[in-house]
Amino acid sequence: VQLQASGGGLVQAGGSLTLSCAGSGSRFVFTAMSWYRQAPGKQRKLVAIITKGGGLNYEGSVKGRFIISRDNARNQVFLQMNNLKPEDTAVYYCVAVLDWVDYWGQGTLVTVSS
Repeated sequence: VQLQASGGGLVQAGGSLTLSCAGSGSRFVFTAMSWYRQAPGKQRKLVAIITKGGGLNYEGSVKGRFIISRDNARNQVFLQMNNLKPEDTAVYYCVAVLDWVDYWGQGTLVTVSS
């Protein structure tokens, strides 16, 4: 299984970005897909997760600003990020779960300038 994330970049505070992650190498739909982020000098943290059935969960600071969605047919996951803040600056990673195994994609850098 391989995951390819894209969509990071530099944006001003208050702006929006959409991250995409495409999974390959599996004939099965991933049980869950999620986004984590790691800010400079901090631990990696879960941002949002969506299950195969559409169940959602968000980290508190992004609720109401970020929207996670997925395309089960293509094993893709998206993260729409609105009203971005400088504290959202981090490397964002997509993760897929299949048969109790976590698969990590490479990170994509999001930088929010004030």
